[in-house]
Amino acid sequence: MPKYFLGVDGGGTNCRIRLADANLQTLAEARGGRSNLQLEGGDPAYASIQEGTRQVFALAGLDYAETARTEACFGMAGARLPSAREAFALRPWPFANVTVYDDIDIARAGAHEGEDGAVIIVGTGSAGMALVDGQRFQVGGWGFHIGDQMSGAILGRELVRYTVEANDGLIETSTLTDAVLAQLGGDLNAVMAWSFDKRQPADYGALMPLFIEYFEKGDPVAAELMEIELGYIDRYVSYFKSCGADRLAIVGGFGQRLMPLLEIRYGDYVSLPRAEPLHGAVILARQNAAR
Repeated sequence: MPKYFLGVDGGGTNCRIRLADANLQTLAEARGGRSNLQLEGGDPAYASIQEGTRQVFALAGLDYAETARTEACFGMAGARLPSAREAFALRPWPFANVTVYDDIDIARAGAHEGEDGAVIIVGTGSAGMALVDGQRFQVGGWGFHIGDQMSGAILGRELVRYTVEANDGLIETSTLTDAVLAQLGGDLNAVMAWSFDKRQPADYGALMPLFIEYFEKGDPVAAELMEIELGYIDRYVSYFKSCGADRLAIVGGFGQRLMPLLEIRYGDYVSLPRAEPLHGAVILARQNAAR
């Protein structure tokens, strides 16, 4: 078995790299740059991991040649497509072996510390995955334009749409729609200009603190939109139960903010993750080596 295990949690803006020993004790960590496999054919991700690997071995006081006795596991943003994962794994790496996963795989592995179970990511984006008796079930993760139903970005977009309809007089306004209108410029002309100004999913997700604030105050629009949000989560919970998953971890800032509601709705079927995705990458590296 390899002597060391290296895990990568690669995101759209940065990546984290952890080197661990045979007992999964962390020896060192480093950070790299943007690491989405869909960006520039994966070249920035490759450069980030290469540089981060050199840093992490240096920080651990180990010769870089020890990479040849290291099993590596990468959990990468933009790795939903098998072809992207396969192409990235075939690059010239210094490791004994490299396995590339979608980032949800390492989130799931960390959430259940390598054991079976399901996970949903509910953040700016959303996705779900379960592992049951060696069988992998993945749903969602198709991005803002055609997926991400549970995400803060989609809910934020619906909140802006609701605000526009309310101020057009088509539906009732509320203190929440008034607050959204004020935050986005004060009138519908300003909201339209805002929406056309190269808006990204994170811009809509940034409305979630305001949404939660007014939901907790009992705003009727917030309550209506929350039921839509929980309805999307219901679909994922139902799906994973049908797959045989006996537990579901909630990952992502927005999802964890919803935990009190989810615990009321689903009981002890849901839980917070036991460990972070980066630890999940290291766990998968060791599991792969054992195979």
